Amino acid sequence: MRYLTYIITILLVVLFQQTKAQSSAILQGDITDLQGNSLSGTSITVRGSSLRTAADAQGYFFLNIPEGSHSVQFSLVGYETQIITIQAKAGKPITLDIMLSSSQSTLQQVEIIGRKEQTYKTTRTFIGNKNETAIKDVPQSISYASKELIADQGAMRVGDVVKNFSGVNQFSFYDDLTIRGFRVNGQANTQLLNGLRTSTGFWKQSLANYLERVEVLKGPSSALFGNASPGGVVNRVTKKPLDETRRSINLSLGSFDTFRALADFTGPATKDSSLLYRVNLGYENAQNFRDLMFDKNLVIAPSLTFIASDRTSINFDLVYTDSKSRLDRGQPIFGSYDLHSTPQSLSLNTANDYLNELTYNASLWLNHQINDNLSFNASYLKTGYNESLYEHRTSNMYALDGDGNPIEDRVGMMIQQRIRNRYIDNLAAYFNYTTQTGILGHKIVFGYDLGSERTPVGGSQLTASGYRNAANNGAINSYNPANQSAYLLDANGNPVPNVPHFNLSDPMSSNRMMDDSKSFFSQSTVAPSYYYLQAGYVQDQITIGNLQAMLGMRYEYYTDFVEYKTQAEEKTHSSAWLPRLGLVYTINPNINVYGSYVTGYNPQTAATIANPNAGGPFDPLESNMIEFGTKTSWLEDQLTITAAIYEINQTGGLYGITGEPDLLQQIGREQSRGFELDLIGSIRPNWNIIASYSYNDAKFLESANPEEIGLQKPNTPKNTANIWTRYNISSGLLQGLGIAFGGNFVDQRNLIFDRSRAADEQLTIPSYTVLNAALFYTVGKMNLQLNANNITNKKHWVGGYDYLRLFPGVPQNYLLSLGYSF
Repeated sequence: MRYLTYIITILLVVLFQQTKAQSSAILQGDITDLQGNSLSGTSITVRGSSLRTAADAQGYFFLNIPEGSHSVQFSLVGYETQIITIQAKAGKPITLDIMLSSSQSTLQQVEIIGRKEQTYKTTRTFIGNKNETAIKDVPQSISYASKELIADQGAMRVGDVVKNFSGVNQFSFYDDLTIRGFRVNGQANTQLLNGLRTSTGFWKQSLANYLERVEVLKGPSSALFGNASPGGVVNRVTKKPLDETRRSINLSLGSFDTFRALADFTGPATKDSSLLYRVNLGYENAQNFRDLMFDKNLVIAPSLTFIASDRTSINFDLVYTDSKSRLDRGQPIFGSYDLHSTPQSLSLNTANDYLNELTYNASLWLNHQINDNLSFNASYLKTGYNESLYEHRTSNMYALDGDGNPIEDRVGMMIQQRIRNRYIDNLAAYFNYTTQTGILGHKIVFGYDLGSERTPVGGSQLTASGYRNAANNGAINSYNPANQSAYLLDANGNPVPNVPHFNLSDPMSSNRMMDDSKSFFSQSTVAPSYYYLQAGYVQDQITIGNLQAMLGMRYEYYTDFVEYKTQAEEKTHSSAWLPRLGLVYTINPNINVYGSYVTGYNPQTAATIANPNAGGPFDPLESNMIEFGTKTSWLEDQLTITAAIYEINQTGGLYGITGEPDLLQQIGREQSRGFELDLIGSIRPNWNIIASYSYNDAKFLESANPEEIGLQKPNTPKNTANIWTRYNISSGLLQGLGIAFGGNFVDQRNLIFDRSRAADEQLTIPSYTVLNAALFYTVGKMNLQLNANNITNKKHWVGGYDYLRLFPGVPQNYLLSLGYSF
């Protein structure tokens, strides 16, 4: 607290001096095209300084500038840049009406140049059609969060960001989500980075400071991206270089001894702006409300854009993350299933546990405009992942007494030490062709994808688990009371565990300082694996009057190596035709209605389910979705509202076999039906808002256990809702002050079905409402921000697997941040 007091004192002195020294004028006005249409998002920059802003949805802008002569630049993609010289005098407003003329440059086909707007609202996306398209013209629901919203909420993990999206919630602490009732996790190669399939790790979510936005394309997206979850796909869009200089640093201090330092530098690297750069840096050193947990993270994310000509551009992008922490398997509770029987801070780790993860994602993009109608795009993404793990964790069951009965306050334990690597490669090459045939306009995309994932030879794992044998010179994996003489027994006739049980009644006496050398370890290799896929696709976006029709087809051929790198190695193959159909009708400039039918496909052989002992090969997961909705804009296009209804069906689900811990059988069928509502934008130029509501009825229609049929799927709340709104005071004595407030509601959820109990005895985690708030104060180049999260200190759980792996939500916490732009 002493250091925090010093920092706050210094900040207040600096802010006072900034305010005292400031003598400024107001520059304001409207920006339109030559036809008088408002040009929202136009960038206004005072050249030679860090002063900048962006026009709102009505084309209006205002900016405080110091006295003197200035050159002010007005720029917007697709329009000619305009530079005007002004003479500013303190206290005297300057009003300008700017008209920009269209340029001959075409819209981007891939996202190479950064976004200049500084608002919650984004009007265009690349995820829906493989080219820059207005979100309202994509015949599927899209939720997104811009970097401005992420910064305002002080969110540093994608798991924190997705609370703003309808139908999306956390499954666990990991990079592990549920979208419309279907699980998406980072361990499966089903997430996107800049539109390319990859993995961003799994056990720990990296910092989000390098992201321009996070977006979710709802429903199966295999027709565009190949194997993907039927609920939707998460796309992380990295920050790209800008053609103007912007530099900022941000320091944060907060609860649980949190310290963060972030930096973002961008601008031209050459005088002619043919080479642009951006570097995002992030460092975090933080403890946790969970026992023995901490995070030390380093993110280095450089990006370069070379504009070779007005028709050719090349982009290089790298995200390097180095994470040091402990793996948190969640909170265990007593066998009575009482959620409050243990404190939420309780973990099963010891002080010598560690989790070190190193991940890099390096990509190279080429965009070439062959002629006015045809362009070529190629991109390659290389992902590398290294894991070094040592952990004490639950064996996923309670301790057993001599009769084989569970002891409800003792947790069975195991030790794992693992080293492994994983590499993912993705190449995407496609053409965009625009043409007109009579009254029909066409935007055609046709291309080829090549992707692979490999776990090389060399991974290894040591495991200590089970119970000691009678000779006490080894361990047996499981306890069988019918063969009691084979086990070492204690004075009470109970089997002696290989790794001492964790005593939930007295955690401090448990294995916090365990001598692991007394445990018997078995050694195994991390099974190497390899698969690759090839795909060709074509898509035509046809326009006739107010109607747009999306017709697409993808053929994917998937090859997996079973028993990879062994004498029994063999190839297995699967393939699929994946259609995509969509209609969008523009009722008027503010209202679009749409309908779509999309299909999904996700192979699941032994390698891709990360357990070579599971059996298989299995048929792929297959899914389809029907969705209808409307996308509307209000308040002169400042505010957008999307409403959607949908039905998703999936077949091919895998379920466990009773008495066989590894083997799986393929009999599952699931269905999800729901309604979603998303609102985002500005009520006034200085009043931003994002809100959503979703109803999701996601059920098992087939299962190995009849009692599971009809139950709501794990970690899928039927109802969720959220709101976040920020208001800035733009004039008067309190100019520069901002306030924000928000809340999130999540309905109760089932956990993974426990076959040892009846359907009416299944464990659920309760519903909750969490309230958050923030204060902002901006003066000159400095910004002071205070975030207060879970201000009512609501006890809640964000997800969970079972009674030994629950994931509590963060209690009341605060974060104080100082930002400086120069």
